[in-house]
Amino acid sequence: MMTDPIADMLNRISNGLMARHKQVMIPSSKVKVAIARILKEEGYIKNYQITRDEPQPYLRVMLKYDDDRQPVISKLRRISKPGRRVYVGRDEIPWVLNGMGIAIVSTPRGIITGQQARRMNVGGEVLCYVW
Repeated sequence: MMTDPIADMLNRISNGLMARHKQVMIPSSKVKVAIARILKEEGYIKNYQITRDEPQPYLRVMLKYDDDRQPVISKLRRISKPGRRVYVGRDEIPWVLNGMGIAIVSTPRGIITGQQARRMNVGGEVLCYVW
């Protein structure tokens, strides 16, 4: 039984990058799709799509590499875990590597980046850092 599906998603992406795979398959959920959407918008992955498999749909994430075949993502770090939730107010949203990375935050307005949360003036649960 999997207790932390978001950590599983981040580990599958990280392992896929280390093995130089073109894509990884992840059991789909609304939260994982929202995280994949942010990773695509920020340029960390090429694309993603949802397969309509039964009984469980899957999220196919196409990984992105630079010209030297190095992964675009250096590190994925899970922050808020099932055993220890990390919440921040609108003034406490962290900067990741002085703006070189992103924080993904679950807010009342949806799952967004830390920069978008600062602009919208909302806080929430810090899900992970990506750089």
